[in-house]
Amino acid sequence: MPLKIALKPKEKLYIGGAVIMNGGTHGEFTVLNSTTILREKDILTEETATSPCRRIYLTVQLMYMDGNESLAQHHKNYWSLVEDVMKAAPSFEKLLIEMSELILAENYYKALKLAKKSIEKETEVLKHAEFSSECV
Repeated sequence: MPLKIALKPKEKLYIGGAVIMNGGTHGEFTVLNSTTILREKDILTEETATSPCRRIYLTVQLMYMDGNESLAQHHKNYWSLVEDVMKAAPSFEKLLIEMSELILAENYYKALKLAKKSIEKETEVLKHAEFSSECV
């Protein structure tokens, strides 16, 4: 199924191993085959993976982008990170189990979407913890 993508001026996009940057004006194109695609705004780097859920996101992103190249190592890292988060924050269990089922099914793009939700949840939990500590 074709995927139509609209890019803002100078926006970058990762497509199947290549980084593409749009020119100075709005651009639009269609991807006709199945490949890995991530927008610049959805890409984390090691430097920006500064929390446990962000590190999970980065690991899932690498599974999705690298393909089979380093998959075994990414899986090892993923399961270790998930175990750590489950111990520290049991309230993440349902989300992490759902994400892990997608990982096992090799549906990395959908797992990446759930990893993004885990970052949002983590941010809320941390805000709540900071607010609670300020009230004491």
